[in-house]
Amino acid sequence: MRAGILCVLSALTVIVIPAAAQDARRPMTVDDAMDMVQVGSPLMSPDGSWVLYSQRKLNWDDNEYETEYWRVPADGGEAFRYIGEDGGSSFQFSPDGAYLTFRRPVGGGSSGGGSGGSESGAGAGGNSRLQQIFLMRTVGGEAVQLTKHETSVAQYRWAKDGSAIFFAAPDKKPEDVEEEEKKGADAIFVDEGPNGQTASNWSNLWVFDMATKEERQITHEELIIGSWDISADGRRLALTARTQNRRNDSYLNEIYFADVGTGQLTKLSDNRAPEGGLVWAPDGSSILFTAADDQEWMNRNTKLWLLDPSSGNHRLLSAAFEGTPRNPTWSTDSKTIYFSGQQGTNSNLFAVDVASGDVSQLTDVEGTLQVASYSADRLTYVYSFTDYRTPSDLWVGGGSEAVRLTKANPQVEEWQLADMCVIDWKSKDDFTIEGLFHLPAGYEEGDRVPLVLNIHGGPAGSFSNSWRPSYHIYAGLGYASLSPNVRGSSGYTDHLREGNTFAQGDGIGFGDYWDLMNGVDQLIESGVVDPDRMGVKGWSYGGILGGWTITQTERFKAASIGAGVYDWTSEYGPGFNNDVRLWHIGGTPWDNAEAWRNQSALTHVANISTATLLIHGMNDRTDTEQQSMMFFTAIKDIGRAPVRYMKFPREPHGFREPRHQRTRDIEELRWMQKYVLDIEWTPWERPEKDDEKKDAKITDGESGSP
Repeated sequence: MRAGILCVLSALTVIVIPAAAQDARRPMTVDDAMDMVQVGSPLMSPDGSWVLYSQRKLNWDDNEYETEYWRVPADGGEAFRYIGEDGGSSFQFSPDGAYLTFRRPVGGGSSGGGSGGSESGAGAGGNSRLQQIFLMRTVGGEAVQLTKHETSVAQYRWAKDGSAIFFAAPDKKPEDVEEEEKKGADAIFVDEGPNGQTASNWSNLWVFDMATKEERQITHEELIIGSWDISADGRRLALTARTQNRRNDSYLNEIYFADVGTGQLTKLSDNRAPEGGLVWAPDGSSILFTAADDQEWMNRNTKLWLLDPSSGNHRLLSAAFEGTPRNPTWSTDSKTIYFSGQQGTNSNLFAVDVASGDVSQLTDVEGTLQVASYSADRLTYVYSFTDYRTPSDLWVGGGSEAVRLTKANPQVEEWQLADMCVIDWKSKDDFTIEGLFHLPAGYEEGDRVPLVLNIHGGPAGSFSNSWRPSYHIYAGLGYASLSPNVRGSSGYTDHLREGNTFAQGDGIGFGDYWDLMNGVDQLIESGVVDPDRMGVKGWSYGGILGGWTITQTERFKAASIGAGVYDWTSEYGPGFNNDVRLWHIGGTPWDNAEAWRNQSALTHVANISTATLLIHGMNDRTDTEQQSMMFFTAIKDIGRAPVRYMKFPREPHGFREPRHQRTRDIEELRWMQKYVLDIEWTPWERPEKDDEKKDAKITDGESGSP
């Protein structure tokens, strides 16, 4: 049959999207995915002549991923290893491009070693090594340590004239407190002082003088500092901060000015909206900040705002853009802001005129293009590009033709890949829902194939036109995949984003559930999907909605749900609850008890007949591990459905250890094969270690659009 796939659209028309010939290619495995090289963190030199980037590779024997840093000419050519074995993080160029700075751990640890004291970040850290700023010449040579701060340096910024480096750092605890903590007096007074649910520290801002090599404290406050930036003249700092560290109260972030000379703070905002992303205009005329709303904490897409530093007034800049803007960057003349914007399943580069608010689209790709860094004149930029059959690589844009810098995974050409198209359908409450539909290579028209329904995280996540190995691994085993961007997803309109709120509908678990099922029904009605061979899977919010789904329908033979919440009341204190209180259920477990109970999957657990695999990390503090333990125990006690629970030591919300990741993915596949296809499946064996480490392949000045 033809090389291509069927896309069933809302009008039930059929289109054909050509796909590359799959002859002689083999199905993709979990180990193929794990062995892929990941390139990222690209940073362009100020003169636009070269790019620094990272390569992350699997070290299976040591059960870890290793990161290296490479340098490549911006016009293409051969890359070479640029940073030594000690590595680094938070790389930045000096304004003149003569130096590169980065953070690197040193020493033996101290109280206050955390990354700024935020409840959402690292804690105070008793014995962690301290992060300090290092400097090296961009022409090469050894790095030298600049700062010797008594706690870890967190976020830092060069002064615009290169004369100093400003940085944030957590406060150091008194010596007597440190000594007592070492002896075991380390009780945490939750939500008191700088503590949240974990021990933390207040943070303050400092400046390091490049001429004298001396540091000076600027602010002397009890603050949890978020984002910040320096004015062009170096006299003022704009920052977001709050005066307490409760986990669910980031809406108390406000914008301040700090006088660099005196440290005096001036408060500029007073609302219930969590501002962030501060970037000062090069001419000092305004400050860019990001927030969904300027008054309340709203479940909407991020917006770009401008603050007048003289009057304190602000205005919405990005009203003409429907979608999600990322990495906004000022032009040198302060007249334009560039940003990568997601609209639907694609992302491109956009520009917004500061005076008028008019938005123009500068690239037009089908896929995900994310600009990461610009030359000082903003005429050249480095970006990543990926689509559903193309792993992410780095390119340079801004000239007449794009230049490809990396080809990190040429082995992809050996694999049999799924075909994909974007489909849409009508759902409850007249919402139009969009989703990715993947089919196995060589699909024959008229065949009914098994389906895996994917549910994204968030709830404000989304599925994009980008590389995701699981689609191809499942396709290699004969499955189609449907990945819906249900109501509540980012990258669409605010109407869709707010569609899973109780103010606009029924909250989570109702309309979003019907978004899933209406998409599945359309595929069944089209004759493509076998209704008797379907599984569902999701992580985080995907686990939450997946758990809810199997309490509402018996149509799925198997479910793999990870890191979810299944009883909202018991998660009220341990986990996040701001979104549940404000948007998705409303109220609290004591003043809206029936709704909190009714929207919990555990309440309806006796309905489950789906074979359920539960997965959770034991150090998960986003959605606590006990949630899966409760759901597992209930399903097992009721006895209507097979159930298995895998909990993983040391793992947080997103798994980090390679051997845990492989076990998770293999066992999920085994579960689907057994209960969706009735197959006792034998997993792939991990290949023997190849002594030759493959490096990212670098093209020789290859040009053209991605």
